Amino acid sequence: MIADPASRNVVWHDATITRSDRERLNGHRGVILWFTGLSGSGKSTLAHAVEAQLFERGCRTFVLDGDNVRHGLCADLGFSDSDRQENIRRIGEVAKLFMEAGVITLAAFVSPFRADRDRVRALVADGEYIEVYCQASLDICEQRDVKGLYAKARAGQIPEFTGISSPYEAPEAAELQIDTGSRSLEDCVAQVLDYLASQGIIPASDRA
Repeated sequence: MIADPASRNVVWHDATITRSDRERLNGHRGVILWFTGLSGSGKSTLAHAVEAQLFERGCRTFVLDGDNVRHGLCADLGFSDSDRQENIRRIGEVAKLFMEAGVITLAAFVSPFRADRDRVRALVADGEYIEVYCQASLDICEQRDVKGLYAKARAGQIPEFTGISSPYEAPEAAELQIDTGSRSLEDCVAQVLDYLASQGIIPASDRA
């Protein structure tokens, strides 16, 4: 984990337009919504559905998706424990920048290790990182396996696959625990939007 810039001549530059300025213009707070869960638990589906509802309400949003990020920013990383840690570290820093721009940032990543998620939480102030645990059993996730990843993992074709040959550490105190295994997508979206409104992140009138 990189703690400090390599050069001691690198100095943080404060922007002329502040985060408060951007949030006032947007009409909502900037936060990080971190969706975590097994592959197939519905993280990306839920994140994009929540974003669609927020967009309809005029909110500034962006989804950081695990597969998409690994095509570019993290294309050099594999799936070893150390590479997974670096993957989440980079995404955490990117999500923080989006949040400081006043954007509601939705990050959908397996992010299997509790310590890595806690490091992202530690980057921001209390209430700015909202962990959304997409809870679905391994059986259900395998049934939804449209990519055939679980079958390949069980056949030994994909090493270090979360839930099969690599562990998933479930959140112990997530802000939101959503039963994506049995609840409808509409209900899951409503649960997230209700929480955002209750915390004053979006206007109460925007509740689903």
